[in-house]
Amino acid sequence: MTIIIIAFTALFSILAFNNIDLFHQLKFNAWLIKTKKQGWRFFTYAFVHAGWTHLAINMFVLYSFGRNIESSFNSIFGFPKGLFNYGMLYVGGIIFSTLFDFGKQKNNPYYDAVGASGAVAAIVFASILIDPKMSLFLFPIPIPIPAYIFGGLYLIYSAYMGKRGQDNIGHYAHFFGAVFGFVFTLLLKPSLLNEFIQHFLG
Repeated sequence: MTIIIIAFTALFSILAFNNIDLFHQLKFNAWLIKTKKQGWRFFTYAFVHAGWTHLAINMFVLYSFGRNIESSFNSIFGFPKGLFNYGMLYVGGIIFSTLFDFGKQKNNPYYDAVGASGAVAAIVFASILIDPKMSLFLFPIPIPIPAYIFGGLYLIYSAYMGKRGQDNIGHYAHFFGAVFGFVFTLLLKPSLLNEFIQHFLG
């Protein structure tokens, strides 16, 4: 499923690079959702990106973590339930990561957002829950750090930058996508919390 998601995302993103009308039809815009009832934007924005670099980074991270989580879910829940849960993790990450910005920006016609970053953050944080001691790199730190430390730093940074609001990056989408991925996976299998804690006690 990870490869299929990447293929569809790349296809629609590339089409939108060359078709500005398609881009504007699919992007997230809270004001249009509220006033024009264009609810599809809660979902379709994740399949278009601001440029090649934005697309490449998101798809690289999704490829790196998504295959492992897809495999882990199939192992934990069995097939096809694991595949279904994986799909719900990704779709839920897409939708949930925009809810805060929808509430905040619904009266602002100029706020737009695109990209799969929120859903990708959900996949990454599902990985952190399942394997909190795996090593990850956090730019610009040149050494690997444990995933649970990466996760904490990521959430702090996203919340701080979201509050500042001085760039064009959807930091709140990253934050809430990450929270969704962790909590959703925990709700699917509550015993993962005990295993997560045991990583630190053992």
